[in-house]
Amino acid sequence: MGKIISIANQKGGVGKTTTAINLAASLAVLEYKTLLVDADPQANSTSGVGFDPRNIKTSIYECIVNEVNPADIILATNTPYLDLLPSHIDLVGAEIEMINLPNREKMMKMVLDKIKANYDFIIIDCSPSLGLVTINSLSASNSVIVPVQCEYFALEGLGKLLNTIKIVQTRLNPDLEIEGILLTMYDTRLRLSNQVVEEVKTHFQHMVFDTIIQRNTKLGEAPSFGETIIMHDAMSKGAVNYLNLARELLQKNKLTSETAAKVHPGTKASLEKISQN
Repeated sequence: MGKIISIANQKGGVGKTTTAINLAASLAVLEYKTLLVDADPQANSTSGVGFDPRNIKTSIYECIVNEVNPADIILATNTPYLDLLPSHIDLVGAEIEMINLPNREKMMKMVLDKIKANYDFIIIDCSPSLGLVTINSLSASNSVIVPVQCEYFALEGLGKLLNTIKIVQTRLNPDLEIEGILLTMYDTRLRLSNQVVEEVKTHFQHMVFDTIIQRNTKLGEAPSFGETIIMHDAMSKGAVNYLNLARELLQKNKLTSETAAKVHPGTKASLEKISQN
């Protein structure tokens, strides 16, 4: 199938990288062959699955600018079924180097077209900007997930992002769809969080995922160990949330998995087995 999904929001601190890492890991746990593409020069997705970006010699930057075959640099992670196409700080220079290239908005698509047949899902962690690399990611994608934090400025900049998506749909990628808006950093104790949820659901209705990602200490801890939430603490609320999101995504795409039943969040033994693998 090889469905390509970008995780995008130009506003920082909304749980974009956390979502990219842990949605990819959850799909992998459900035994869907998944590739996590780190398209952010900060390389947080790369470090978040256990690789030191300082040790990355060849990254997605070389694939885009120097036409290196992505299959030659893909890294296997500690999570079965999950691979990584790593990033590096050099990706900052890609914006400038692509300026004069023909089809500069399609460079990422050309890279991923070489390998998408090898995967069920490709999840792209976009940088917190609407620059050329992010435009490339959207042009290469079948759909986009927009994380929105449950805080006061939740809708700030969302209109601009949706307008950018519309432009990409019109000019570059008519098949691009909005997979859904994902509410993150939800705190059940705060009235404000509930107000934001209501406001977003009122404005965007069916576009909003039913799954809401709650604030969770373990989600914050996991990257410091270079682990996904599934490997760090499979029984945590964060792990349950992202497994639920993965199942909802599969349902939206009319996919089923026998494995999904085996790792139902309510089944403690199954989740403990995942954390031990």
